[in-house]
Amino acid sequence: MPRVRVLPHEGICPAGADIEAPAGVSICDALLDAGIPIEHACEKSCACTTCHVIVREGFDSLGPAEDKEEDLLDRAWGLEPESRLSCQARLAQTDLVVEIPKYTINMVSEHH
Repeated sequence: MPRVRVLPHEGICPAGADIEAPAGVSICDALLDAGIPIEHACEKSCACTTCHVIVREGFDSLGPAEDKEEDLLDRAWGLEPESRLSCQARLAQTDLVVEIPKYTINMVSEHH
């Protein structure tokens, strides 16, 4: 089972976290199942960028982003070449290190 290391994020996961999740699960679902409250304003339907993450290690193990995800990522705050929407990126067998950006473009945060 792949491990996901979440780098510290001041508001969402201050101490960081190391979690395990089964291959095939989205990064977003893995984080939510582990109690890490990553934003997902569109309910994981690939319609916003609030679940944007930067994959610091293991990026190449993820399947390629579809055109819709790529188009949305262009609007994400802090976009980097290793950015993905966590609701769309599914875990493979490789461990990942992910960073949750400090900000999102969400004007209203549901859980803060």
